[in-house]
Amino acid sequence: MSEPRLTNLDLYLQRLGYSAAPAPTLDTLRQLQLRHTGAFPFENLTTLSGEPVLIDLPSVEQKILHQGRGGYCYELNNSFLALLQALGFEARGISGRVVMGQPEGAWTARTHRLSLVTLDGVHYISDVGFGGMVPTAPLILDTDAEQPTPHEAYRIEHHEDGYTLRAKVADEWRAMYIFDLQRQEDIDYAVGNWYVSTYPDSSFAKQLMVARTGEGWRRTLNNGSFAIHRIGSESERRQVTDVDELLGLLESEFGLRVPVNARLRQVLERLIEPAEQG
Repeated sequence: MSEPRLTNLDLYLQRLGYSAAPAPTLDTLRQLQLRHTGAFPFENLTTLSGEPVLIDLPSVEQKILHQGRGGYCYELNNSFLALLQALGFEARGISGRVVMGQPEGAWTARTHRLSLVTLDGVHYISDVGFGGMVPTAPLILDTDAEQPTPHEAYRIEHHEDGYTLRAKVADEWRAMYIFDLQRQEDIDYAVGNWYVSTYPDSSFAKQLMVARTGEGWRRTLNNGSFAIHRIGSESERRQVTDVDELLGLLESEFGLRVPVNARLRQVLERLIEPAEQG
């Protein structure tokens, strides 16, 4: 069965700053990953609105290229993989288990999608859909050395069950997710997406999560907590307590065209309510 193909390649490339298709080189991969995390924010507004999260390629293209939206890993890494393949990269989808914020040694559900890219015989992982700690450069798979990116440094540990991605945060190597190279099909991603978007205890169903990168900074929004994390300096934080201010922030700081949805507005009001009471 052939891989689904992008129908808006030229527009996709334009959004990433290209007037023509770049060659499938390591430098191109680095630029694409960095630019993608700045152009297409991580966000879960669809889940909070109570609508189904459609992860087939045409739906994702429509959402991010024509509706002014971002998405999460099952959306962003799906379209990014299709982009890489359209440009001639040797790439395929893989999956992992998010352990960020969990006790060391935790083993969670398989709910993360990323890509494996092979260039000149070297394997890299490439990820544009991991929220506020998304790696902003491809990472060499078969080394445990520290790897710099335009933002934090990362390293990959190889172990019996696969690999663990760690990021250097405040001089501490924190686990982000566990992954392996097992073949994945659309149904595997459908199951993971169904879980994260509908399971009552899923963080995606219970809180607002938005993130975007830029030159020397990361912006994150968790419910009403907005932060700008600048490399080499203290983070700037403030609490948003008004839903109209929150909606404006999503547009001005994250470049999102927020859908008009009464339920979404009610959910967002409820999510920032504790801050109002505090």
